[in-house]
This record gives sequence, structure tokens and C-alpha cells, in this order.
Amino acid sequence: MGRAEERRARQRGGRRAAPPTRSSGTPSEGIAPGGRAAARKAAARGKKGAKKGKSGIRRLFTWKKILGAFLGFCLLGIGAFIVMYMMIDVPKGNAAAQKQSNIYKYSDGSPMAREGDTNREIVDLSEVPKAVQHTFVAAENKSFYTDSGVDLKGTARGLINTLSGKGKQGGSTITQQYVKNFYLDQDQTVTRKLKELVISLKVDRTTSKDKILAGYINTSYYGRGAYGIQAAAQDYYRVDAKDLNVQQGAYLAALLQAPSQYDWAAATPTGKKLVQARWNYVLDNMVGQGWLNKAKRDAMTFPVPKEPKAAPGLEGQKGYFVKLAKQQLEKQLIKQEGITQDEAEARVENSGWTFTLNIDKKKQAQLEKSVKTQLISQLDPKKRSVDKNVQAGAASVDPKTGKIVALYGGEDYTKHFISNANRTDYQPASTFKPVILAAALENASETQGGKAIGANTIYDGTSKRQVVDSNGNKVGFGPENEDDADYGKVTVQTAMDKSINSVFAQMGVDVGMDKVLETATKMGMDTGKLKALPAYTLGTMGASPIQMAGVYATLDNHGKQVTPTIIKSAEQGGTEVQMPDPIGDQVISREAADTVTSVLTGVVDDGTAKVSVAQNPSRDGRKVAGKTGTSDDNLSAWFTGYTPDLVTSVGLFGENYKTHAQSKMYKTAGLPRVNGGGFPAQIWAEYTFGVAGENTKFDLDTDQGAAVQPSWTPSPSASVSDTPSASATTKKPTTSAPATPVTPTTSAPVTPTTSAPVTPTTSAPVTPTTSPPNPFDPNGDQ
Repeated sequence: MGRAEERRARQRGGRRAAPPTRSSGTPSEGIAPGGRAAARKAAARGKKGAKKGKSGIRRLFTWKKILGAFLGFCLLGIGAFIVMYMMIDVPKGNAAAQKQSNIYKYSDGSPMAREGDTNREIVDLSEVPKAVQHTFVAAENKSFYTDSGVDLKGTARGLINTLSGKGKQGGSTITQQYVKNFYLDQDQTVTRKLKELVISLKVDRTTSKDKILAGYINTSYYGRGAYGIQAAAQDYYRVDAKDLNVQQGAYLAALLQAPSQYDWAAATPTGKKLVQARWNYVLDNMVGQGWLNKAKRDAMTFPVPKEPKAAPGLEGQKGYFVKLAKQQLEKQLIKQEGITQDEAEARVENSGWTFTLNIDKKKQAQLEKSVKTQLISQLDPKKRSVDKNVQAGAASVDPKTGKIVALYGGEDYTKHFISNANRTDYQPASTFKPVILAAALENASETQGGKAIGANTIYDGTSKRQVVDSNGNKVGFGPENEDDADYGKVTVQTAMDKSINSVFAQMGVDVGMDKVLETATKMGMDTGKLKALPAYTLGTMGASPIQMAGVYATLDNHGKQVTPTIIKSAEQGGTEVQMPDPIGDQVISREAADTVTSVLTGVVDDGTAKVSVAQNPSRDGRKVAGKTGTSDDNLSAWFTGYTPDLVTSVGLFGENYKTHAQSKMYKTAGLPRVNGGGFPAQIWAEYTFGVAGENTKFDLDTDQGAAVQPSWTPSPSASVSDTPSASATTKKPTTSAPATPVTPTTSAPVTPTTSAPVTPTTSAPVTPTTSPPNPFDPNGDQ
């Protein structure tokens, strides 16, 4: 081969023939000669492809495009707002024109009451002391004098809450609230909020701050039917607005946040704490703004408001009807429309509503007559000062419909503002015991010995017996029976008949107090944040006659929840508000409810209500179930009872006629003590037997209790003598019955031989000598 040919051959295959190098790879490395270069090219092509793919996403979501979209959205919003600002004019004020009388009717449609014209008197801002003006600014909008009239952050938050269905959240300026009160309405809609924003900006631009502030304090709702600062000053402090001091002004300013909750005359203990905290907040803000001297502020005390004055035409029981109807409608509007309490009150007060109530005129007249003849006629305030301190309350409910057919709130709404039928500051005492038994039956609870709890279950009725837990340990609670009576071994039926505290204290622990409170809530009691303490077995929480009527109506309705309601219909401008169904779900089983009813017939026939109810000449054989209750220190006394078609709860409450503090009822009407089997049961009997329908029987699905079988009592002990009831038992008790048969009689079991309770209408029971347990500290640690 010549030199030229050899050169061409090397050129054609020289690369393949070239010796291996580090850069070209080796077979042992798994890369063919020349493969490294190919791999680099392939990697480069892959990167290029990836770069092309990534750049496609970047082209779609570049920061420039995102920023441009955001700016475009903002410009669109600004443009829309400019258009809205140009199109929306400041309307004429119409708040006063919207206020009309509310009309109330009885269940048959006949007129009952009319709430008069709006309670408002406009005053010039110059008539309101400057320091009082500052209390409203300090409470609602510290930047009022310098802001543009709107709070964009608060408005945005309100719009989001409206769209999400959460209702209103604070953040509006005084200007915005004035616009809402005077130019718009209380509707929680996006349209209304946007209008409020635009009009507020325009009003702030064209109206002086003083005029806006004057409009705000003259149009705001202060509770008690009072619109404007002049009406509020008169209602709460009996002075004109010009004579208000800083402390009083701070209370009125604080009141605007929640007029109903913060009204001192009707506020709960929690409400009173909240309004005092709000009052302090207002004054502290004034100090911070330089409007109030700190030394003067530190010397100020809370100005307790005067008692409210009832509007003309609401005397007697009418005012109590009206107040309850408005409260129930407000509650529904809050739930239905997502508005706040103060907005709901403003919506209802003097706003042209027509209420038709469930109150039956015949039953109402009979209830009032019964209170008068059985209680008021027996009191002599001139002879006994304690007779001035007795308050009666009652609620009567149809268990099939939940209608409140009669209600007694007090002697006269114009004299006693608080409704005794709806107050929850007194203990229901032993009327709570049926709830404990219902919880035991519903949860198939057992005693410490493993026996199922029922009407015939045996418990130790020894007074002050220490309650023990499931491990046999004492829980530090041993309640005293009434008059410290010892009963020895008794059945649950007898324990309910005699209202034996020691039995139900142990039963509550056996069931579990958490389950007891859960059952109470399901049946209609407001247990709130109560802790599961054994002391609550004595009914030491608060409850109202309306609540207790609902609980017992649930029993009467075979375990289906009954929520008493006074409203038959509520209509405004041709539109009726849909009220919730008073009859709810099955909250306890029918068998549990019917068993409790069966047991409660024994309380009437053989127990603490025997004289006033069972032996009442007007009973005419009617079937009755019920329970008495008398609280510690005789602060309250109850009888809640029912026939198959009517449930009524009657409570008597000791209330100091001057201070309204709770007071003891010992010596009332010359009696040693007011017991549930006395005045409350007597009122109940005259009312119920005076209006009850045909004599029907309870339709009970149970084989336990006094209504279907008599209770039996174990062998007599040293402290108790028992007699069997009228007929043989149909079901074996949970513990062995006496071995020796006994002859039935028609007499009720004999009460203990040691200090048996005595009916208050005849002779004096002995006042317990030991202090009652503290429900919040049953172990005595404090």
C-alpha cells in the first residue's frame, strides 16, 4: 500500500482504530469507544428539551403576567368602585319612618297588646356633655375624629363573613354604624355592606363629625325599647341626656355592643361581668386618648342602672308574654340570618311585627286565679316582712305540640320586670331527680353491686351516707336527707316518693355525672359548662319553670324532646318567619321516659305531693305524675307535674323586694318552711284540675313503677317501717324480696319514725342543722 493509500485508510477508520484513552472510555466502564461524546450530546439534547418544557410553564405563569393580572384585577375593582360611588347616592333618612307598633294576639286571634310608638327623642349634640360624647368614641371608634369614615379592613372582614355565612364581625366605624341605622337597614347582605361603605365615604366628606356623632347616638338602640341617648338616659338613670355623668355615659356606650345581654336588670352573672369589663375598657380608652384624668378614672365606681319601667298597656302578665315572644323571635333571627343579638333586637323592636301567641285565654285566666287564691291571698306583707319576698313563676305546656298555653311571670310586669317563668337563677332542687333516673335507664346503668338500676332497685337511704365510686372509694360527698331522716334500705320508687337525697346522690355517681348532665341537656335543660360534680344530683344548678316544663313534657311525650314556645306565628310586612318545630328528636327511649312517668305517679299517690294533689277533691280520678322540690335554705320550692295532655311547672322563689337578692322563705305565711308539696303543688292542682280535659290514662310502655305495679319495701330496719302497697308485683325486683309473704293493704308506705317530713300546710318541719354542701366544692377543699 502506498503512503497516500495508507493515509486515506487511517482517515476512514482511524478514529475507530485509535487506542483507548480516559476521555473516550473503556469497555470495562460500560461505554463504547467514542460513547462519552455521544452521551454528552444526548444529555445536551435532554436539557434542551427540558428547558423547552419548563419555559412553556414559565411563559404561562411568569411573574410579569402574575403581577399584570393582579394589577388588572385591582384596576377592575377600582373601576367598579368608582362606578358604584358615582351611582349610589346618599338616601333620605328613613329609620324613624320604619318604626311601627308591634301587635300581639291570643291563640284565638283576639287582640292582647300593642307596643306603642318608638321610644325616641332626638337631642342636639350640644346637650350631651363633651365627656359623655367621648365615651361613645372611646367605646366604638377611637380614630373617629381623624379617619375617613370607613374601616376597609373591618368591612372586608364583614364581607367575607357574609359570603361564608358567619354573620357580622366587628370593625365598623361610628360613621358606618350611623349610616346603617339611619339610611339603610340591618340586613346582612353583600349589597347592603357595599352601599354602607360608599354612603359612609360620602357622608364623611359632606357632614361634620359632630353631626355624624349626634346622628349615631340618637339612632342607636340601647335596649328596653329605647332608641337614642335621651330615651336611654331616662330609662336607665331617670335623668336627661344633659345630666349624664361620665360613668353613666360609659355604661350606655358599653351597652350598645349587646343591649339585651348587658341590661343590668336582666343580665346573667356572666353578662354583668362582661358589661363591667366593657365599661372599664371605655374609661381606660378615654384615659389613653387624653380625655379623662387617670386619678379621676381610678376613683370611679360602676353606676348600677335603675329598674326598667314597663310600657303602658303591658301591665299584669302581658309584658311577660311580649318579652318572651320577642326573645324567641330574636333567637330565631340570629340563627336564621346570622345577625348579632343587638341587630336582632333592633329588627324586632317596634318594627311592625304581628305576633299570634299560643296563650289560651281560658287557661291563662285559671292560672292567674290559682296563684291568687292559693298563694297571694295567704300572704300578709304588713304582718310578716318575709311575705314581701315571695315570687311565683309558672309555665304550662301542651306536651304534644310544645305550645306554652299559660304563663305566670310575676304579680305584674310593671312592678317586677324579671319574668319568674323564664329566670334561671334559682335551683330546681329535687325536681331534677327524675332526670337522674332517666339517665340511669337510658344508659342501662348498674349499681356498685352490678344490679341494673330500675324502679325496684335497692339503695341505702341513710342520711349523710358517703357516696362511693366504682372502686369503692368515698368521693367526699354525703348529702343530708330532708330533716336528716334515715330511711335504711329502700327501693328507687320509695326514694323518689320520699325524695331521698342520699339515694340519688349515689345513683348519680353510679350512672356517671357526665351522662346525667348529657341527658339533662337532651331533655331541655341548659347545663352550660357545668362540671360533672356529684353535688348536682341535688339539683343545685339553675333552671326556669319553662325549662323544667320542657323536661317533663319530654317525659310525657314518651322521650321526644319538647321545646316550649310562646309564638304561634310572627309576621312582618306579609312575610312570616319560620319558627323551629317545638317537637324534636327522640332524645331518650320511650321505655326510659315511660318508666320515669310511672315512677312519678307514686310521688303523687304515695309521696310528697299526696295531700295537695292526690287527695285534692277536684282530682276526679285523673292520672297525674310529678315531683316536688325544695332547695337548700328554702330559697326555692317547686312542683312540676303532668297529666297525659298538660304539663305545668310551678316555682316559688325567695327574692328580697328591695335588693332582689335571693332570700330564705322560712316563716312565709306563718309556716315554718315553704315546701314543694305546699303552695307550688296547691297552685298546680287548682289550675290543672280546673282546665284539664277528659280523664285519660297514661299510655305507658313499661313494666316498672307505681303506675303499673306497686313498689315493695325490704324488711323493716331500725330506722324505717314499711308496708307493702295495694297489689302484688308483676316483676321481680333487682334484689331478693322478703322471704315471708305480706298481706297487701291500700295504705302508702309509712314514713320513717325519725323526724319524718311533714306537709308544710299543717305543721312545721325541722330546719336542717348542718350547712348544705357547696356544689362547686363538694370536697370542702376551699
